[in-house]
Amino acid sequence: MTPAKNQEVTQEQIDAWKRQHGNVMKITVDDKVGYFKTLSRKGYSYASQIGAKDPMQFNEAVLKDCFIGGDEEIITKDSYFMTISTHVTEMLGIMSSSLEKL
Repeated sequence: MTPAKNQEVTQEQIDAWKRQHGNVMKITVDDKVGYFKTLSRKGYSYASQIGAKDPMQFNEAVLKDCFIGGDEEIITKDSYFMTISTHVTEMLGIMSSSLEKL
C-alpha cells in the first residue's frame, strides 16, 4: 500500500516499510513529504542505462524506484523534483569503503 497523502502515513506503516525495505528516508519540502527506500540493484542498473544520455533521467529513475509513499507531487512536480534531486546520492545506499594496496 502506498498512501497518497502524508497524513495517511502512520508509524505502523513506516515500521512495515522498514521491515520490507530496510532503510526508510523521509524528505520534506515545504508542506510535501515523501518516503523513500534505498535504491535496489535492479533500479540502479535501469537508472544507469537511461541516465547515460540524460543525467536528469537518472535522477528521475532513482526517485521513482525509491519512492514508497507520501505526497506523489514531491516526485512529479518540477520544483519539488529539482529540490529533492540533491538527495539522490544518499538513496544509492553507498557505504564508506577503503582500498589498500598490499
